[in-house]
Amino acid sequence: MKKPLLAVKDIVQITGITGRTLHYYDRIHLFKPTHLTEKGYRLYDRSSLEKLQTILFLKELDFSLKEIADIVKLTKQEQKQILKKQRQTLLSRKQRLETIMVALEEYVSGNDISNLQIFNSSLPLKEQYANEARFIYGETEAYKEFNETLEKLSPDDKEKRFQSMEEIFKQIASCVDQDPSSDEVQQLIEEWKKNLMQFMTCDAELLACIANTYKFDARFKNYFNQYSNEDLADFLYSAIMHNINR
Repeated sequence: MKKPLLAVKDIVQITGITGRTLHYYDRIHLFKPTHLTEKGYRLYDRSSLEKLQTILFLKELDFSLKEIADIVKLTKQEQKQILKKQRQTLLSRKQRLETIMVALEEYVSGNDISNLQIFNSSLPLKEQYANEARFIYGETEAYKEFNETLEKLSPDDKEKRFQSMEEIFKQIASCVDQDPSSDEVQQLIEEWKKNLMQFMTCDAELLACIANTYKFDARFKNYFNQYSNEDLADFLYSAIMHNINR
């Protein structure tokens, strides 16, 4: 027995898609009808219904219509490889949304907006420094110099320099029970300055800007304070300012 063809209204009832969307998919050649009647009515066979359901599924997975048009032309195996990658993207997005929901609950509960976890995530040190330059220096010569220096470095060299800076912060964290003006702390600040000078030319004014960022920007405070039970960001501020003023 011949399988019946499905009209637009049948497709709408089965899938929940609107007739207007169905017509649009036809117009952009994403999903064409199997037959057209003499009066121009669109008809679809049962096998084309599976293709439409695949299109709708991919749309729910946040693929664009252009991406979907390319994906449906691939083999099932090729489609699976793309979907595996998309799964990781969606998982990352899910984690981000969960962070946002927690921040929303904290804000509704009365927490200050600057203390919300959405702003306090611990970025890797190299991202911290890239952001720091952007926040403080904008399009100044110092920022341009910082950016040009980074572009010239190989990935390995970048990693080594940032690891060196991170090690200095850890050493400073081990000295928080000392006076910020102590010789040992000031020697470490000199090492910090030497590393920083590899990225940009720093005068006293720029160093003071960085010190203030460490102390007053919640993003940096949370990053540095992970190294110590004390307020390392505040300690760094005091140590840097002493170094500038001595």
